[in-house]
Amino acid sequence: MSETVLSETADRVSTVTLNRPDARNAMNTELQRDLAIALAAAESDDGVDVVVLTGADPAFCAGLDLRELGTTAANLVGGRDDEHRSPFTVLWTMTKPVIGAINGPAVTGGFELALGCDFLVASERATFGDTHARVGVTPGGGMSVFLPQTVGLRKAKEMSLTGNFIDADEALALRLVNHVVAHDELLPTARRLGTDIAGNDQQAVRNLKQLYDRGSKLSVGDALALEQERFRNFRVDPSEIERRRAAVVERGRGQQR
Repeated sequence: MSETVLSETADRVSTVTLNRPDARNAMNTELQRDLAIALAAAESDDGVDVVVLTGADPAFCAGLDLRELGTTAANLVGGRDDEHRSPFTVLWTMTKPVIGAINGPAVTGGFELALGCDFLVASERATFGDTHARVGVTPGGGMSVFLPQTVGLRKAKEMSLTGNFIDADEALALRLVNHVVAHDELLPTARRLGTDIAGNDQQAVRNLKQLYDRGSKLSVGDALALEQERFRNFRVDPSEIERRRAAVVERGRGQQR
């Protein structure tokens, strides 16, 4: 794999970094393919429980590389394409949690990558914008589904139809991001959250993630039925629960002080 995407793992958390900083991490064909490979590798790696997805400064991802889009359009890859080329397809089907660490502008396709993550931590420098209408293309990476789910239909329409950007503080107010932190604290914060997740029972983590992912697409009744089905079929090891009990109690006390 080329250097357009970097991966490093520590404490069972893999940090995957888009690495075309001179092009603001815009997605050309090579970057999309390499990102799909990197995410799939993290998904299949028994030494990884959580992924942190970020970009090399100054941007998270400027969307599709417009130079390539304006010539061959080979990088016009949506989520229904071959998973070996489409990072969206891999991202949507991952069983391991993905935390988006948004270090700068997340634009159009880059915004869709962010929306495909399980939750987001934003640098104070982060901005978000959907410029599909300004460029003259239609979304294929989940914008019309995940954006209204996150910020509400009317705000999503405003963002997509105007192409206007929002900053990190507005993103926090809209609950698009979970946290806004100083730029230098972005990766440490995201990795800390990743370590918190990695310290849990991973069968339970992945079951919960799938329940949320699938349940969000169902009616309330069907989502409850899905949860009850999983509850009935979930195998509990009493000895493992007892082993974890003291640590769970102590951690809870520590967080409530």
